[in-house]
Formats: sequence, structure tokens, C-alpha cells
Amino acid sequence: MTVWVVKLGGSLANSEELPRWLDVIATAGAGKVVLVPGGGPWADEVRAAQKREGFDDQLAHRKALRAMEHYGKVLAGGRANLIPAAGVREIQEALRDGKVAVWMPYEMVVADRSIPQSWDVTSDSLAAWLAERLHAPALLLVKSLKIDGPQPGIEDLMRRGWIDPAFAKFTSDRRLRIVLVGPGDQETVRRILACDITAKAE
Repeated sequence: MTVWVVKLGGSLANSEELPRWLDVIATAGAGKVVLVPGGGPWADEVRAAQKREGFDDQLAHRKALRAMEHYGKVLAGGRANLIPAAGVREIQEALRDGKVAVWMPYEMVVADRSIPQSWDVTSDSLAAWLAERLHAPALLLVKSLKIDGPQPGIEDLMRRGWIDPAFAKFTSDRRLRIVLVGPGDQETVRRILACDITAKAE
């Protein structure tokens, strides 16, 4: 079975789309999805506090990881089979039990000193990093942006500012299928998750 790493954008935290995304992920993604939360309004609070208080990027990075975990706990509280998981073993156990693992990133990310501690690395890059750690062949980025036409490439995504500046670094050394989806794409995602890795987004 294909394991999908699904990054759910923080911009969806207060969106009417969020319950529909959780419905799809909790059902079609059971036993196969690791959900990576964005930072959302909680990361925005960290950015504002950094400007106000002047703390360095290392501390901001760690606070932003906690912001992701806060959002992750909100998501996990929204559906019974979404289970918080901080490490690889917990993730694997959740998937074996037919659940969706909601990644709590702080422990794993802080332990890897090769990950730059700056705003260049956001939840998009961390989702790609996690996909590598889990040997997952597929990463689905759920954004609040409407995606029209064919799937854009990584360089195009970076040029548009839709992913963070470090994303290419975290995806350059391996073949990772990346699918970008936006508002109203829930049924497309349901079909993708119901099939194997060869399924194509419409």
C-alpha cells in the first residue's frame, strides 16, 4: 500500500473547506496517510512576536514547530481516527491500526541538525523531509489556492511563492511524486487515495 504524506495548509485552519478535507483524509486516508499540519495563524503569531521582541531565527523556528503541533492537535481533535504521532514508530503503529497519523514535528526536526532553522524552511519542506524519512513515494500539498491547468513544477511553484525557498533542496535527491490541490478538489483527492501511486490527478 502506498503511504501518502499529506500537508494540510495552515491557511485552511479557519476555512469552511477544512471539515471537507478532514472527511476525505479520515476516510480515504485511513491506514495510508501521514498528515503534516501547517503553521496557520499560530505561526503568524510567531512571526509577529519575532518582529516585536527581536528573538533569533532559531527560536522562531522552534516556536513555529510548536505552532504546527498546535494545529495538528486541533486537526486530531476533529476526527476520531486522526492520531497524533511524534516519531516514526508512532506513525507506523497508527497506520498499522488503520488510522491517520498526525505528525507532531518538534522532536524529529530539532534532532536533525542538517535542517536549517530559518523561515526558508516551512511545513512544505518539512513534509518533503518526512516523506524521505518514511520512504514515502508521494506528497500531497493541500493549499487554499485554486490550481487551474496542469500540475506546476517545483521551480514554477517557488517562483509563484506557493512553496518555501528550501523546498527544492528537500526534493532534489529523490523521485517524489508531488500533487498540489486546492479548494473543491476533495473528490479528486479521494480518488487518488483510493488508488495506488500510478493514479493521476485530474
